[in-house]
Amino acid sequence: MTMADLGLELVTGEEELDRFVRWVVTTDMLDPGRYLSGGELVLTGMQWRHDPADSEVFVRALAQAGVAGLAAGDARYGGAPPDVVEACRKHRIPLFRVPEDVAFAAVTEQITRNLSTGRAADLTAILDRHRQLVSGAGLGSVLELIERDLGMRCWVMSSTGRAVAGPAAPPPVEVTTAFLSARRLPSAFPHESGRFSLFAVDEHRTSRAADWFLVFEGDYTEWPEERRALAGELAAVVSLERARQDDRQSAEGRLAQELIELIVSDGKPTEIISRLELTGLGPAETYIAVAAAADDTLRPGELRVLLREILYGRRPAAGVVDDEAIALIPAGPDTPVIDEINRAVTALEPGLRGSRLSVGVSGVVDGEGLRGAVEEARYARRMAAGRLQPASVVGHDELATHMLLLASVPDEVRRMFRLRLLDPLTTYDQDNRADLVHTLETFLEVSGSWTKCADLLHVHVNTLRYRIQRIEELTARDLSRLEDRVDFFLALALR
Repeated sequence: MTMADLGLELVTGEEELDRFVRWVVTTDMLDPGRYLSGGELVLTGMQWRHDPADSEVFVRALAQAGVAGLAAGDARYGGAPPDVVEACRKHRIPLFRVPEDVAFAAVTEQITRNLSTGRAADLTAILDRHRQLVSGAGLGSVLELIERDLGMRCWVMSSTGRAVAGPAAPPPVEVTTAFLSARRLPSAFPHESGRFSLFAVDEHRTSRAADWFLVFEGDYTEWPEERRALAGELAAVVSLERARQDDRQSAEGRLAQELIELIVSDGKPTEIISRLELTGLGPAETYIAVAAAADDTLRPGELRVLLREILYGRRPAAGVVDDEAIALIPAGPDTPVIDEINRAVTALEPGLRGSRLSVGVSGVVDGEGLRGAVEEARYARRMAAGRLQPASVVGHDELATHMLLLASVPDEVRRMFRLRLLDPLTTYDQDNRADLVHTLETFLEVSGSWTKCADLLHVHVNTLRYRIQRIEELTARDLSRLEDRVDFFLALALR
């Protein structure tokens, strides 16, 4: 855009029009030099001029400061007096006439917008290069660049409300809920402290609960197109940085996955403890297990990333088994883990959008009790899934006492107990396409009621009696005895 487009008329200095305008300043001080740093377009109403000699003082100060040009309003003199024109010609300062019907504010606003547009385009190119080079502390340096050159304050936030990067003073806590619940993004968010704009980092994620997002000060609907493009480039940079922090492809992340698989598959305690050291978790520590699951809106990989975010700062070793994310974390002294997890999970509810997230938390165990802790967490997670809330957490203190007892029994003892009682039934079901294990489980759930059990299984009572008799023959147990029923109940709980 030219000065003519702004309504300004060139009076003198045509040969100096290639100067770069860095900013716009309005002043009526006789000697404004101390407030100028070079490159400004100076707007003046000429209130400083009381006699022709003042023009030399004023224009010389502008020249010494290195301004880009002078624009003088018509209101006082109906045009620039000859002494002002001569001083500008002498000091090689481009002089423009500002007609009375052109407001200084309009000139300032238009030039500022054009300057911001140009700088945004330059920064977009910088960010494009940075996207290929970003590493480590890259996000902080990019956000500082944007704030310094464009005056745009920006934060990178996680779905749990954690400030990943950005200025020290975080944005209002309400921005997280606004991001998770927004019908579409980007979105403008009004707040008592000002307006903010929210951008998704990865628009293709199946759930916002598993995404990071950008928070800008200001309303994006008032931005020029170049600034919106800048936000898109920044989102790409942040997406790369987030992928870099995902440890699934790192050696430590793969070892954590193997550790979780080993624990779930009845690995020997000595093998489990040896793997602990390789994941960075020392065998002398005590631990807590956390299990999480969601419906189809969260892919297993996203669920694992989300669980790590929920446990951020606690050095989680996480893996996915059977669409369930499981993590081990060191248990520090006086650590209210369940409270922190509850707060994080509750904050995620608006982003679940009809899906369900369930989390289970075990008690504290040592290295030899990890198998029991994982079982306890998974059992608690299944209890959480049965609740009505979209996001629910169950801790070990809510579990039945028999689960706490089982969690403290050595892995090998639990394994042999379960196999001795259930293996004959599992083998029979596989060989004969029968349903003895499910029949036993249902029979115990209704406390041995023949009629209720038959109704639930949709079979005749005589068929049920035959199945129970077959169970007793294969296991050499008597289901009319309380102690045998208790043994079967515990064995089923250990699956």
